[in-house]
Amino acid sequence: MAARGLRIVRLANFVSGRSGGLRTALRHLGEGYRDAGHEPVLVIPGDRAGVTGHPWGLEITLPGPTLPGSGGYRVLTDRVAVRRLLTRLAPDRLEVSDRSTLRWTGGWARAYGVPALMVSHECLTGLLGQWGIGGSAAGRVADRLNRRTVETYDRVVCTTRWAAEEFVRVGAPAVDLVPLGVDLATFRPDRSDLALRERYADDTEVLLVHCARLSTEKRPGLAIDALVALRRAGVPAVLVMAGDGPLRGALARRAARLPVHFTGFLPDRSAVAALLATADVVLAPGPVETFGLAGLEALAAGTPVVVNAASALPEVIGGAGVAAYGTPAALADAVCRLLDRPVAARRAAARARAEEFGWPAAVAGFLRAHSESHTVESAAGAYAGPLEVVRAGAAYDI
Repeated sequence: MAARGLRIVRLANFVSGRSGGLRTALRHLGEGYRDAGHEPVLVIPGDRAGVTGHPWGLEITLPGPTLPGSGGYRVLTDRVAVRRLLTRLAPDRLEVSDRSTLRWTGGWARAYGVPALMVSHECLTGLLGQWGIGGSAAGRVADRLNRRTVETYDRVVCTTRWAAEEFVRVGAPAVDLVPLGVDLATFRPDRSDLALRERYADDTEVLLVHCARLSTEKRPGLAIDALVALRRAGVPAVLVMAGDGPLRGALARRAARLPVHFTGFLPDRSAVAALLATADVVLAPGPVETFGLAGLEALAAGTPVVVNAASALPEVIGGAGVAAYGTPAALADAVCRLLDRPVAARRAAARARAEEFGWPAAVAGFLRAHSESHTVESAAGAYAGPLEVVRAGAAYDI
């Protein structure tokens, strides 16, 4: 890597003041890049153009239209404006966290000789299924789009093997596997708050928390259905739905006669940490999660997680939670299995698993993927051992 700091320009869609995991990852990675002596610049869509400075680097906003049905998310669609900005910024490296309207920037980077990285934050096959394109058709479309990504970007970074599989499937020459991190200082078990618990549940009840955007791909309705299944089985459970999104109104109507509490968006990370630490079990039923940062934050707070077995989260949570197929009965059974474990043991296991993930290791992995060679010793952490380059048919430690 060059002796001087690199200007790393990062492009992303679906980032707003109420974003969840993606925004968190972009911030922590940007802070890590700056601490390592580089110059991160984040370009995202907004309602107007603007430039602001942050601990995670310069943040540039370009006007972008709101995506219908997304609950307010915007996308960058003006290629001329983005191309003009990229030319003016003259990046040493390009990092793109979007496979929708920004896919073309890999071609721009290749034309200008800028090494470019595509970060896969989602499973394209799974998302197509959520959008009504299922079965073999989803696989064919995803494969075609992923081949184009591989052809135009120098490297692809995935945060789990689960997410990397769809690139390996199309013969990607190399996919870097770099787990994300978690803020172990903010999310910790001693954030548990008795007064907060009493707001939602008494000492005879089980407090469940679903902490995610209330949108289709997260399948928040499954959390409510699991609550119904638990109560029918005689488990006195209550549910807190933390977050906001386009499905909130419909979910509130559906849960009108149930012990379900909607907090709306919680901008204070300490408040989120307290809620996760206070819960008995956190539910993460989304089937297309490729890393599930909220689930990892729950583990850091000492709370076990029930996750969808169809997602990447079983790979992340290990033995600190339970994976269940996406039915209310299966999720309810998984909750009961966690509750059968001694409280101290399940909370200690959750925290111990989270401590295998750190943002410094994630930053080191991303910077290594940005380097022109892969000869620098990895610091990817205990979760996956060394940073790996995954190739079709084999995984090679570096």
